[in-house]
Amino acid sequence: MFESLTDKFQEIFKKIKGVDKITESNINEAVREVRLALLEADVNFQVVKELINNIKEKAIGEKVIKSLTPVQQFIKIVNEELIKFMDSPDSGLKLDSTPSVIMLVGLQGSGKTTTAAKLANLIRKEGYKPMLVAADVYRPAAIEQLIKLGEQLNIPVYSVPGSKQPVEIAKNSIKETLKAGCNVTIIDTAGRLHIDDEMMNEVSEISKEVKPNEILFVADAMSGQDAVNVAKEFNNRLPITGIILTKLDGDARGGAAISVKYVINKPIKFVGVGEKIDNLEKFYADRMASRILGMGDILSLIEKAEKTISEEEAKKLEEKLKKGKFDLDDFLNQLQQIRSMGSFEQLLTMIPGFSQLKELKAFAPTEKDIKKTEAIIQSMTRKERANPEILNNSRKLRIAKGSGTTLNDINKLLKQYYMLQKMMKSMSKMNPMNLMKNFEGLFGKMF
Repeated sequence: MFESLTDKFQEIFKKIKGVDKITESNINEAVREVRLALLEADVNFQVVKELINNIKEKAIGEKVIKSLTPVQQFIKIVNEELIKFMDSPDSGLKLDSTPSVIMLVGLQGSGKTTTAAKLANLIRKEGYKPMLVAADVYRPAAIEQLIKLGEQLNIPVYSVPGSKQPVEIAKNSIKETLKAGCNVTIIDTAGRLHIDDEMMNEVSEISKEVKPNEILFVADAMSGQDAVNVAKEFNNRLPITGIILTKLDGDARGGAAISVKYVINKPIKFVGVGEKIDNLEKFYADRMASRILGMGDILSLIEKAEKTISEEEAKKLEEKLKKGKFDLDDFLNQLQQIRSMGSFEQLLTMIPGFSQLKELKAFAPTEKDIKKTEAIIQSMTRKERANPEILNNSRKLRIAKGSGTTLNDINKLLKQYYMLQKMMKSMSKMNPMNLMKNFEGLFGKMF
């Protein structure tokens, strides 16, 4: 996510790290590089112009804060300005009628259909009872996909096979929602490869008929400024209430995230951060700015962990660590729980300072590595998992044969296990202050 832009910001910050005081001379060079970084990230030109003017004005006029170094002061200013351009105090969904209606609009390929299912899954966790509506009658695959996702989530889907009347489908879906005992209707509308009058007239008609509480524009974050231009077109024809940015886990340059709210003055409400059905998150401008600048996003990481690991499981693990009983079953369990939170590379970017350690990416386990680890541990007896020190050469050869791996794979796994066991044991004895010092020693201090 925003890797190229983050790298450029890190380089800019390193260059001014050694200066004793922010001056007009050294800030001009830094601001020039920030401008280039934003333009390369496909941020809207007007947004770049205003953002840079604000940063420069604040940086040169800022009184030196005793607790901050010049580079920290500059980062603080850039961070605050990024937040200002992306933030909106009114970013929640307005679901205050029965049923409440949400329309998803956007171009073909932006991820509307999958996003409809993800949104239904998300609001169901908040106590709502959603129904999905397949109103994209021109692409049979979209209807089939939505029905399949609905079955997977056990969420009802309203569709009319063979119908070519999307306005009628949307209109009738309101009654069907109430019949099914649901209270939120989520309508997946048709898209095109490009903006055209036929599509715009159709979504406008649907909007007039169903009077939606929310019209959410779904934009592909990887399309950069193109997404912003399309958002402007939709906003001119429809009363857009918010934006969902998809594919932020891909090679997003950052342009759409930084520009779109400012250009159409509508809040970014959600972001898609992966292909899994639960990879839709509420948008927080401060967390996004922090990640763009390479400062991590520890709050989102904690929220992911809380959803994945129960308090009871955490306490059991803590007790095991205190007693020195962290075995291979625990190792496998932790690996599987972390995997369910997202890719290791994605999780590392959320930890402050880790985004600067490029070498960590080379060691981040892939899905293939994790499956291999599962196969090896599951090929062991219970006694071997609990007491890996008994694994002699003959036992290892048996496990390698049973898991379809090599002796080298098993030795590598055991080395990782012992390293993690040692690290977790030492961490469990540390108080929070010592733990922070340990991380500073391992990964270097933040700016």
